Amino acid sequence: MIYQYDSFDVMENEDDEQSKGKSAKGNPMFMRELMEKQRTLFISEEVSPKLTKRIVPSLLWLDSKSDDPIRLFINTPGGSADDGFAIFDAIRFIRSPVLCITNGINASAGTVILLASPKERRFSLPNSRIMIHQPSSGVRGKASEIVVTAEEIMKLRRRCNQLIADETDHTLEQVEKDTNGDCWMSPEEAKEYGLIGMILTSLNDL
Repeated sequence: MIYQYDSFDVMENEDDEQSKGKSAKGNPMFMRELMEKQRTLFISEEVSPKLTKRIVPSLLWLDSKSDDPIRLFINTPGGSADDGFAIFDAIRFIRSPVLCITNGINASAGTVILLASPKERRFSLPNSRIMIHQPSSGVRGKASEIVVTAEEIMKLRRRCNQLIADETDHTLEQVEKDTNGDCWMSPEEAKEYGLIGMILTSLNDL
């Protein structure tokens, strides 16, 4: 069985090429070890169906191996809110606790993924940036189709805002005001807002 892991494949069964220290696509085996032994995953792209296809099976597979914590490093400009919620649901579905660590930028749908873990398991590295805003879409088509899509976007916006409110102990009204435009935060500001629980400076902090 093959498990997708970024640009390479993680395989259950060893083959001759892997035994030489590389995966089937020639990538270093230390990346496989990060996933299997250190239980570490990375998001370093836009949130999309492609990302969901990679991350969700990886989470389920790691969870089937052990209930030990999984570290998820997040560096994304955002993307599909629906795929963000798909990964969000997967994190909350599995038994293993997931440590969400912002590393670089975490915006839009990426923040939805971050909020899948409770506050004490949400972290940021010192030079990261975190952004919350309302979901949007370049809607085109017939007038009737635009109305339906706009209504769905409003539902999605309220769902995102309610999630932020629930996880940060802010009122929905305050969050709606804050997400009316792009709201960028430093790690210190994100901690004060309640998006993260701690700023990490080394692995020892975990």
